Amino acid sequence: MTNIGFWNLAKKEPTKLALIDPFENKWTRGDLHDLSNQIVHGLRNLGLQRGDSVAVVLSNTAEYYAINLACTQSGFYMVPINWHLAGPEIAYILSDSEARVFFGSNENEEISEACKVAVKEAGLTRQQCISLGELNDFINFNDFINNQPVNIPDQRSPGSVMNYTSGTTGKPKGVKRDLVEGDPDEIASLFAMFLGLFGIEAEKGNVHICASPLYHTAPLLWSGTSLHLGHTVVLMSKFDPEKMLSLIDKYKVTTSHMVPTQFHRLLALPEKVRDKYDCSSVQRMIHAAAPCPPHIKEKMIEWWGESIYEYYAATEGGGTMVSPQEWLKYPGTVGKAWLGSDIKILDDDKNELEIEQEGTVYMLLGSSQFEYKGDKQKTEESRWNDYFTVGDIGYLNKEGYLFLCDRRTDMIISGGANIYPAEIENVFLMHPKVVDVAVFGIPNEEWGEEIKAVIQLNDGIKGDDQISKEILEFSSKHLARMKLPKSIDYLKELPRDPNGKLYKRRLRDPYWKKKK
Repeated sequence: MTNIGFWNLAKKEPTKLALIDPFENKWTRGDLHDLSNQIVHGLRNLGLQRGDSVAVVLSNTAEYYAINLACTQSGFYMVPINWHLAGPEIAYILSDSEARVFFGSNENEEISEACKVAVKEAGLTRQQCISLGELNDFINFNDFINNQPVNIPDQRSPGSVMNYTSGTTGKPKGVKRDLVEGDPDEIASLFAMFLGLFGIEAEKGNVHICASPLYHTAPLLWSGTSLHLGHTVVLMSKFDPEKMLSLIDKYKVTTSHMVPTQFHRLLALPEKVRDKYDCSSVQRMIHAAAPCPPHIKEKMIEWWGESIYEYYAATEGGGTMVSPQEWLKYPGTVGKAWLGSDIKILDDDKNELEIEQEGTVYMLLGSSQFEYKGDKQKTEESRWNDYFTVGDIGYLNKEGYLFLCDRRTDMIISGGANIYPAEIENVFLMHPKVVDVAVFGIPNEEWGEEIKAVIQLNDGIKGDDQISKEILEFSSKHLARMKLPKSIDYLKELPRDPNGKLYKRRLRDPYWKKKK
């Protein structure tokens, strides 16, 4: 039997510190273990069986981990949902994932209203809805776990997380993997091997800080796996640069998973503020999710030493990794294929390209097979033999290091979050005064990219600040705030070919040329 795995570690040392939540409340391994077990018993009392889905719309809380631990020891799919989404967007994922139970929250008006709308549109009953705090038509979480036993549930079985990722159609698709048989601790130990690729070991006094939303794939994976390795996790409600520095200093943080935007904000702090905090404890501060400007990475390595590691992957799998030493030798690379993975560069006809030739990046699936739930065509289109792609463009140098040249043509990456223009365009076209629209990303020093919209209005309507306000207010009822464009331009006619294809690059490229 493995010596790691959260449940195993909690039984051995239940009083050891596992989690420091956003309010700096301290949770022992035993605390999380017991709560996780109560959730399992409660879900089973509702009739859930192996393979059923449990959806979650929560901010960063200790309960998030407890629900994750419950699902992954009882054979359920946990479906994390971005709490910034509008009600109809959440409802779509609830229905598509076939969620049997939905965990929501009354933390703020935005979340509670979205939850209520989503439940109504998805047709869930009160018995299927549980909330942290009081929420109409939801069972209170405390009532849900009240009188549930804390003992280890029978018939434990590994579960999985089913994250949702969008494509060019704008409709999110669940990345679903088959459930496996075995002991949950054993399966957790296999996932923990991934962190071992970066030299992160079990226990060893490691402390992991999570400053990103747990609804994203990587933050939950990295911080959750840290629990399985016996590390203490420090959880922030949201990223705040000085607060993060203070927590690193206070709890002697050794590891984290970050995005380049967070590096940018840390470096933007006045030097006298940065100098107040001791960050010498950091050892493996991993970053991914978006390209990191070389000058930002160089400054972080100067500040935090050779602790800045990077990898390239996707919700679907991966990937490559690069140590700070390798990156300094090959600036701009996202690394070489990690153990058990492989990278191929293919042209549009799926012929393998030579070294230094640009093409579509394909990654080896390995044993981590997946499907896009309910979309066989999308699944097949992403495959080439035993490889898959998310559509990124890049090349390999002669040493085997991958360099990315471009991202998927239309996808916008802002602050590490994927934003899909087609979804925004579809909503804008619902407005009666909009004839045509193009949405794309333009450079933003802090976020990497920001959202720009170019709109063609009905004849006789002037494109000005008033109409922009009207369109944005209309769209905010259907889209999360983070998907709303930061600026809108107006053209008499958008550039399309005779077949109706939009020449989006003609609109987008001038903004990127200005950056150069």
